[in-house]
Amino acid sequence: MVSMTLVIFWLGILIVGYTYVGYGMIIYIFSKFTRRTNVVASLPDEQLPMVTLLVAAYNEADIIRGKIENTLSLDYPKDKLELFFVTDGSTDQTPDIIKEYSNIQLFHSFERKGKIHAVNRVMKQVKTPIVIFCDANTDLNDLAIKNIVRHYQDKTIGGVAGEKRILSKDKDNASGSGEGLYWKYESFLKKKDAEVYSIVGAAGELFSLRTELFEEPTENMIIEDFYLSMRVTAKGFRFAYEPDAFAIETASASVKEEWKRKVRISAGGFQAMAKLSYLLNPFRYGILSFQYISHRVLRWTLAPLFLPLIFLSNVWLAFQGMPFYQLTMALQIFFYGLAFAGYLLRDKNISIKGFFVPYYFAVMNLSVYFGLSRYLRGKQSVVWEKAKRATA
Repeated sequence: MVSMTLVIFWLGILIVGYTYVGYGMIIYIFSKFTRRTNVVASLPDEQLPMVTLLVAAYNEADIIRGKIENTLSLDYPKDKLELFFVTDGSTDQTPDIIKEYSNIQLFHSFERKGKIHAVNRVMKQVKTPIVIFCDANTDLNDLAIKNIVRHYQDKTIGGVAGEKRILSKDKDNASGSGEGLYWKYESFLKKKDAEVYSIVGAAGELFSLRTELFEEPTENMIIEDFYLSMRVTAKGFRFAYEPDAFAIETASASVKEEWKRKVRISAGGFQAMAKLSYLLNPFRYGILSFQYISHRVLRWTLAPLFLPLIFLSNVWLAFQGMPFYQLTMALQIFFYGLAFAGYLLRDKNISIKGFFVPYYFAVMNLSVYFGLSRYLRGKQSVVWEKAKRATA
């Protein structure tokens, strides 16, 4: 009994440690030896390709004018940039506001079937060689498009992901602090993944594809951005990462709102893993399988599964009178005590942002269980109520 409990405890420690810390260290070391020389030279305006920027918006009347102004101010030749805004199902003034701008093509349907249905419908109208997707609630930096398209000089690049940045505040609540720190670490991993081979999953806030590589996901696809980018890599293309093309947005308004988003992403993660199961074959996909399993699959499967097993096995070992495991038990209780304190103070603005890390970590892993339940019961609709974002 003791030996089996020891195996469970240490196997769990290895898996969780590798998933959240070890892989970051390994991919960083790998990047020092296998760093790819990405094409970074900017193209002169006359050599820039035609590009379509596709923005999906649903009931964004409060912010859509700002999004449009940000889009129109981007540093890219106007005659080489097609602007497509799709507003399926919007019941507020979003479509009417967009109609005020003659240089934007509006695609509107009164029927709301979800973002991926809208994107699939509009992609049939895209004639440019490159398409860039971004969300309505984000602002892009001026050189975002130029910094993205320069990577396509490399014929092995099938897509380019921009960087997602959370607007930072001096003091923030649990959602803002946790989400901001999470995306800083995630951006680090994406950068190193790309230096070694390819990123494994683009964020929908800002990413691009060679239009010819776009495949219509099924209209029940929950996290289409992740699926689309992985399909490109499955075809043998690399997905580059461009930190100097970034989308800025505010954090979720509260942990409750972030919870909705995390559960949906978790449900979508299980759906995507089922559809992308072939990527688990390292004999066919090599380094891509290693990155995919390490960076994504373990986060959605074994790491959350082992957290309660680590705790329970540690309790049993501690009660056997083993001093070392009594110490690790005390450390676990302290960590989860901080998580509970974070729960009690989740809506307070605190300057020490690291204070909320244990709570955000617990919420992130707990959401996987709820996401799995939704996926198995088929309860996660592709049409969802978006999470409210904090005010800037």
